[in-house]
Amino acid sequence: MTEHYDVIIIGTGAGGGTLAWRLAPSGARILLLERGEYVQREKENWSTHAVNVAGRYATKEVWTDGDGKPLHPHTNYYVGGNTKFYGSALFRLRREDFGEIHHFGGVSPAWPIGYEEIEPYYAEAERLYHVHGIRGEDPTEPPASGPFPHPPVSHEPRIQHLSEDFQRAGLRPFHVPLGIMLNEQDPQRSKCIRCNTCDGFPCLLHAKSDAQVVCVDPALQYPNVRLLTGAYVQRLETSASGREISRVVVSRNGAVEHYSADIVVTSCGAINSAALLLRSANDRHPRGLANGSDALGRHYMGHVNSVLMAVSKCPNPTIFQKTLAVNDFYLGSPEWPFPMGHISFVGKFDGVTLSAGAPAIAPGFTLDLMAKHSLDFWLTSEDLPDPENRVTVDREGRVVLRYKPNNEEGHKRLTKKLESIMQHHSSCAIHGHECHLGLFSRNLFVGQRIPLAGVAHQNGTLRFGNDPATSVLDRTCRAHEIDNLYAVDGSFFPSSGAVNPALTIMANALRVGDHLLARLGHRAGTQMAVTS
Repeated sequence: MTEHYDVIIIGTGAGGGTLAWRLAPSGARILLLERGEYVQREKENWSTHAVNVAGRYATKEVWTDGDGKPLHPHTNYYVGGNTKFYGSALFRLRREDFGEIHHFGGVSPAWPIGYEEIEPYYAEAERLYHVHGIRGEDPTEPPASGPFPHPPVSHEPRIQHLSEDFQRAGLRPFHVPLGIMLNEQDPQRSKCIRCNTCDGFPCLLHAKSDAQVVCVDPALQYPNVRLLTGAYVQRLETSASGREISRVVVSRNGAVEHYSADIVVTSCGAINSAALLLRSANDRHPRGLANGSDALGRHYMGHVNSVLMAVSKCPNPTIFQKTLAVNDFYLGSPEWPFPMGHISFVGKFDGVTLSAGAPAIAPGFTLDLMAKHSLDFWLTSEDLPDPENRVTVDREGRVVLRYKPNNEEGHKRLTKKLESIMQHHSSCAIHGHECHLGLFSRNLFVGQRIPLAGVAHQNGTLRFGNDPATSVLDRTCRAHEIDNLYAVDGSFFPSSGAVNPALTIMANALRVGDHLLARLGHRAGTQMAVTS
């Protein structure tokens, strides 16, 4: 027997979780399908060895790369998706990112919607996810309809000193917009304690604004919303016409279960959403569902990222480091008219975390000493959509990820910019400019064949657009070829920008949610009246 719902949402992360929150009050019968379980609250949540060395919460799933070699992705399958482990940096894309941008390595295409259409949803997502920040600091920040809902997270002394150094160098550093439940005016009542185990860790205090805490759990307070964990969606089946999803085939507790819905939404992450539709190929959709354009799985993007340590003679006692960012080179510079990208920070490293990446060791330093003396930068540049960067599946339905980095010149120049600034403008009262010892690149996780952010910022595999010949989804994120199939994860991106995609995924889920409410309206309203 097939259980029927109004809406089935596959995945509970930034997209699926936010959409569930939006739809829950409508009274529509909603089924959330999550392949993982809840993250267990335990001491290991805050153990750098358990998280960064042992990979306690990373999937044990093995993919392959384009050469058929094993690929061990650093991704997490839990209620709340990867937001359980993200660093909570919640940036809007720049207004320019929605238009066509010429890079040194090629062209970043325009979106089918403009910034103004999504701006109200950015504002709502910032309120929903408790974003802290201050308008007007970031020189590339797009126009906003209101202030951030919470004041910026303050810099600790070492980061404040660096911010002043950057200002003296002519830069315009700003406070990172962070989604955390922090009250610096009343620390005793603050959920967040500004710990050093935030970025990359699950929060023991539920003080990080992740999709489980902010959206999924509140949605489950409504009697019309049901969550099934440990529910892996094997495939989607269509009607005889191929124009609608008729059944969702789920593997759970060793058995196969069937569900159906008027509307089915995939939000498994850009890689797994593409894999699901490819696994679901049938006679009407021989190359994968909704793949008449042959764009399904293609144009995979994940940013060009580096983690760079600036080691100094003076220690860096900062605990909560991820508060400062620089976007002066996001769109280029007077001597280089092409975009370079974004500079910010990761969470503060310790020696245990560094041991997982085995960086070059500065002369006279141990890993522990390097960690205590380092500023730990995160650099992001835009990679461009390439149809040969793609997700496919093998005969067993397992993910195959082919990816060749592109548009790297801007990133190299961004790295050189940071290096020059640190060498010539960063100083201290004791050592002057000689305090800075250099930049050390590191790989966050040992044994990985692709960088961490290559999966963490995944997007682009079900690009949306106005032309069914070149895109999978329309401007409402509905599949061109299947009337009741939508996607609300990062797969809809036609370009990646150069900031974390999470807030854009959340805002888009709210936007698509309003479209779905209008589509369901008369029936959902009737149900709401009956149940109230």
